[in-house]
Amino acid sequence: MQIIADLHIHSKYSRACSPGLVLEKIDETCRTKGVNLVGTGDFTHPLWFKEMKSKLVEMEKGLYIINGKRKNENEKNNLPFPLLSKEGTSATRFVCSAEISCIYSKGEKSRRLHVVILAPNLATVEKINLALGKIGNLKSDGRPILGLDAKELARMVLEIDEGCMIIPAHIWTPWFAMFGSKSGFDSIEECFEELTPKIFAIETGLSSDPQMNWRVKNLDSVSIISNSDAHSLPNIGREANIFKIDENELSYNKICEIIKNKDPKSFLKTIEFYPEEGMYHVDGHRLCNFSCSTAESKKIKNICPVCKKPLVIGVMNRVEELAENKRNENYIDKNRVPYKKLIELDKIIAEALQIKSRNSKQVQENYKNLIDVFENEFEILLNTPEKELKKITEPIITEGILRVRNGKVFIKPGFDGQYGEIKIFEETERKNYQSQLF
Repeated sequence: MQIIADLHIHSKYSRACSPGLVLEKIDETCRTKGVNLVGTGDFTHPLWFKEMKSKLVEMEKGLYIINGKRKNENEKNNLPFPLLSKEGTSATRFVCSAEISCIYSKGEKSRRLHVVILAPNLATVEKINLALGKIGNLKSDGRPILGLDAKELARMVLEIDEGCMIIPAHIWTPWFAMFGSKSGFDSIEECFEELTPKIFAIETGLSSDPQMNWRVKNLDSVSIISNSDAHSLPNIGREANIFKIDENELSYNKICEIIKNKDPKSFLKTIEFYPEEGMYHVDGHRLCNFSCSTAESKKIKNICPVCKKPLVIGVMNRVEELAENKRNENYIDKNRVPYKKLIELDKIIAEALQIKSRNSKQVQENYKNLIDVFENEFEILLNTPEKELKKITEPIITEGILRVRNGKVFIKPGFDGQYGEIKIFEETERKNYQSQLF
């Protein structure tokens, strides 16, 4: 069986995150999206962890569902997986996860990076929280800021339970990442030193895709995973991982085993945000409305031509800096887990209908019509045949889905904290498709 896993999201207790990020709504959104396994996010926050303990019940070892969704213990071994219908018992699995912001000095440089922790059970989480609570204020934010070396964070967590996974988050983000241009390192070894063999995976982040990461030889020994880092419900699943697991083997340990082994027979692919749409893909200055390619940055010596201050160096530039000489932008590692770039369904609908907000009534009505028929978003984006889509929705929306599926999109790259802009249709094309409605 195949499952789609998004292992890094947040709760309502994280700064700048939606109040809608509660367990019940996360569960409902995952079923609509087609996400079968999701991280709890924010397990270090005392109030969130209290909710986790009161609302989650273990289904398989280390994997949880919302308490009350299962009628009785006799149904434990009969609960279908992946998703049930929206009217049925929830089958969304939760895995204990959190993100820590480490800010410290090392090598005569200020370091700021985010680290995702996966834990095998609630009991382990309780021990981790007790240890970290002695170092910093866990109540202040769902993603707490600790003055702790990332290596020491890894040591503490792994000493509590070796079954935990330490995953450097969105590793290329300029401001808070292991390889970030502003305060990062140049290798995993420089960051984690003797604990490097305990780092089995890294997270791409929205502004890079796996192929960009394949260029860096230092990453050859680790798995490349992708997660949404969702700060709101609609963004759950915008990046994810597809695993193949025997139903009888489903567990936290099996998920970790698949990630560690990097085996494309079990780790089928990752689902990717178009990296150009990410907020830090190329170099630039948002306040000056200036962006440029890596080659152009070199010509202007990384100085903004508008304000004459240093540019914020984006992911493409930083990848180029750390890439192996023989691995250019077209380099393909055939031994690696493949990937698929997608755009969220409501964004496709909004762009097709030329509506600015993905939350508008017209967009959501079209979205609901498709979900009601085809059950979940990933089924629509990845698998539903063109002829079936045309029976349910407008021609231009069907064409938008097919173009995204085939990678036929145009994107103005994001920079310095500003998302890129996606275009699926030229204006003349949109008019042609709209004329088919009459």
